[in-house]
Amino acid sequence: MKKLDLLIVGAGQRGQAYAQYALENPDRAAIRAVAEPREFHRQQMARRYGILPDKLFGDWKEPASQKKMADVVVIATQDKMHTEPALAFANMGYDVLLEKPMAPTEDECRRIVDSAQRNDIMFAVAHVLRYTNYTRKLKEIVDSGRIGEVISIQHLEPVGYWHQAHSYVRGSWRNEAESTFMLMAKSCHDLDWIRYFAGASCTKISSFGNLKHFKVENKPAGAAKRCLDCAVESACPYSAQKIYLGMYHAGQHNWPVSYITTDISEEGILAALRDGPYGRCVYDCDNDVVDHQVVNMEFANGVTASFTMTAFTKMTHRQTMFFGTYGQLKGDGERIEIYDFLTDQTEIIEVNSKAADLTGGHGGGDMGLMHSFVDAVSSRDKSKILSGPAETLETHLMVFAAEKSRREGTVVTL
Repeated sequence: MKKLDLLIVGAGQRGQAYAQYALENPDRAAIRAVAEPREFHRQQMARRYGILPDKLFGDWKEPASQKKMADVVVIATQDKMHTEPALAFANMGYDVLLEKPMAPTEDECRRIVDSAQRNDIMFAVAHVLRYTNYTRKLKEIVDSGRIGEVISIQHLEPVGYWHQAHSYVRGSWRNEAESTFMLMAKSCHDLDWIRYFAGASCTKISSFGNLKHFKVENKPAGAAKRCLDCAVESACPYSAQKIYLGMYHAGQHNWPVSYITTDISEEGILAALRDGPYGRCVYDCDNDVVDHQVVNMEFANGVTASFTMTAFTKMTHRQTMFFGTYGQLKGDGERIEIYDFLTDQTEIIEVNSKAADLTGGHGGGDMGLMHSFVDAVSSRDKSKILSGPAETLETHLMVFAAEKSRREGTVVTL
């Protein structure tokens, strides 16, 4: 198959994750250009992938104003910055891989999908959960009829107490006006995944949730505005020192440590905590997104599903139960348990979530997505994309409907 040239728009954590595919598969893809406003990240990608100086851009509008320089554009900017580059590069005839969520408004999502379909490009949204070995095995079992007809699904996203503090209290997705609402930012993955297994369109949806814990009235007595100045810091599970210095001393020098500073040293981390947003008290930030939420769904085929997203867990794999007419199934990202009603027996299947061909983040989903998208582009076969424009729009509309339900206290019909 043809080796593809890629343009990366946004060289942060997600852009770097997808670009990694070219290092692991140099016969399939090469990073030819990058658009990134931050000098450190732009130059880091240039060194890693050997990008020529004239293909380093500080703004996506620069490559968009030139003749087409790659086969594929990977758009991994912040959520609110997806729409303009997605439309521009689709109109130029680029095949587009767009980080999730598509966009923070329903109108923008519709415009992006319309542009992808009108230009007849290969288009995928990075719903990486669909592309893991675990999901593939789970789908194979469910579709085989092992547990009969699926009647209901129960799905948990354990965000993790420190992950919530990092990303959704102190970090870039803490404030809806600056990014988007929590269910879209964190869990559009999950509603999309549930729809994938339900096998039909969602017809009704309801949701409840709020910001309960991470607010000023829960600030402990004697707590300071910053962890480095706090007399009660050692008793706080959300302490910035505990999280970031703890990870650093344990040898974990990538995300999230690498997200708060480019100086990966104890001095660099302390400087970031002293002056930057990640050293703030979690009870004294400008966060307004929810820290827990539940969603109930009914699908056109009669399947029902419930989803729980909560900050107050150990950070671990998502956990799911499928209830079928002949049995039940439980999965946690690496282990699948199948209970058969007829035989009263349980089978356990261990899934290698990081097999040789699916390394990287999200249990191999990042590279699984890249494998599928590169194959689809090379062969011009859209069936190899599991998260194409039409169904992705449908699942984003589920998320918007769930948030409408949460805010208005209504059951929303789709």
